[in-house]
Amino acid sequence: MARPSPRSYCSEHQGETNMPSTVLITGCSSGFGLASAKLFLARGWNVVATMRSPQPHLLDEKDRLLVTALDVTNPSSIAAAIERGIARFGQIDVIVNNAGIGWFGAAEATPDEAVRQVFETNTFGVIATTQAIIPHLRERGSGTIVNVTSSVGIAPMPLVAAYTASKFAIEGFSESLAYELGSLGIRVKIVQPGFAPTTNFASNFRGNMSDLIPAAYADFAGRYLASMQNEPTAYTTGDDVAAAVYAAATSKDDRLRYPAGPDSVMLAELRRALPEEAFMARIRTMVGASSPPMHS
Repeated sequence: MARPSPRSYCSEHQGETNMPSTVLITGCSSGFGLASAKLFLARGWNVVATMRSPQPHLLDEKDRLLVTALDVTNPSSIAAAIERGIARFGQIDVIVNNAGIGWFGAAEATPDEAVRQVFETNTFGVIATTQAIIPHLRERGSGTIVNVTSSVGIAPMPLVAAYTASKFAIEGFSESLAYELGSLGIRVKIVQPGFAPTTNFASNFRGNMSDLIPAAYADFAGRYLASMQNEPTAYTTGDDVAAAVYAAATSKDDRLRYPAGPDSVMLAELRRALPEEAFMARIRTMVGASSPPMHS
């Protein structure tokens, strides 16, 4: 299946003005965030590329780039990064809440501490960063908030319940916020990446598997992981997500959700086309799951 190129998303949207716009992106040390920062720079934007431990060497541009620290679990770090971005470029037009962590394991075996860690970054961190930027966008009467969730926001998958819950929360938060901020001139968008096994995110995802698959789940987990090697579409790449993020950031319409990557697009199409029972049956087949037994 052919992948959409970054440019393929942009023909439907208005291009940049003569004055460069500025985007602040969280989680730029690797993966989707880094790919997005590179694309915005290539399109002539000013970019505030944030990460917990700044690594300026990851990006070549100097004049239109600020690499700075931002820890989404630390409110003072969020405020300082936004202030530095505004001081450098005069304003921030778009914020991309991309930073996130993964978790793989049976729900019953997931420690409470791990659930809280996932929510601190994926949910509370996004909410805190959004709250911090809203006054700046509100005072300007324009701007866009792009929240990167996941294809599990379209089709929840097994053995990632805590992660799915953290992303579902942002789906609801974003949709509510879209109504709340629309009259103030602020757009809210959701980008839903599919599975990207080549990113550091996916490596962290796999690294959290130790001791989290009890024996009762072992057979199913094995079937599920095997099924992931035979996806009916290509997996998602960083370029797929960067293209969707750019499309969301530059859109002038009211579209809310942007599936990113062939697998995410496929799931969104299935969700729209099938009744719920048929959709769930299709997902069970894809992941090697069985239906619960019927009781008389």
